Amino acid sequence: MEHATIDGINLSLANPVELSLKWVGQGELLKQLLAAWMVIDERDIPFNPRLIGKPGVGKTTLAYAAARSLNRPVYLFQATMDTRPEDLIVTPVIGPDGKIQYAASSLVSAMVAGGILILDEGNRMSEKAWASLAPLLDDRRYVESIITGLRIPAHHDFRIVVTMNEDASTFEVPEYIHSRLQPQIYIDFPEADEEMMILKENLPFAATSILKYVVDFLQRAHTADELYSVRDGINIARYALKMMATTENAPKALLPLAVERILGEEALRYL
Repeated sequence: MEHATIDGINLSLANPVELSLKWVGQGELLKQLLAAWMVIDERDIPFNPRLIGKPGVGKTTLAYAAARSLNRPVYLFQATMDTRPEDLIVTPVIGPDGKIQYAASSLVSAMVAGGILILDEGNRMSEKAWASLAPLLDDRRYVESIITGLRIPAHHDFRIVVTMNEDASTFEVPEYIHSRLQPQIYIDFPEADEEMMILKENLPFAATSILKYVVDFLQRAHTADELYSVRDGINIARYALKMMATTENAPKALLPLAVERILGEEALRYL
């Protein structure tokens, strides 16, 4: 575990993440995200983009792919409804010697290391948590730790991206935060050919006929504005393949069963 000393206070830093995620298709979205992070003059500062879309459309995958393309360490913070300001910044912990030590969050670790922070599902956080990030998201680019009394500046290479799900189980983001999270990049469900590419990338051992069955199902569901995602499609195909390995039943019988087991009986209407 790495450490950093700021104004005489030692912080233990979180480790960056290594994820087996690969962005497939929709290259224009990748360019839009990378453009938001660019700095084109010494007086310029990067944007703090947000990726918006339904669950499972690949927001985190896009963020990770963009970050890795810059060869920077990537950090992930999973926001929840009970995320506190101190969770986002610095938390006191008891060390092996019984003394209080200070652990930097993944966000602060990214700030110190000049890495990229993916703040996942940011609209699950309360306004109190968001308020602690306000100075980081404008031209001040720092956070303040109430616990340590530190003002922690962001490295000039630090970047942040926030993912937000479009669903009912989220908080309304405060207006003063809205203006700091720009631009908004919307990720929609992929077209059929892109969906097939994603399935092949994740399930290279699956027969094309099985993947086409799943893509046709997903495209019908998208047309009806259902929330079924490529992630659901991958799970359907994977479960069907596992059942095929343990039974002699034909794929024609097992694929509808996989749909029902993964998404419920109501999903069968799109077969």
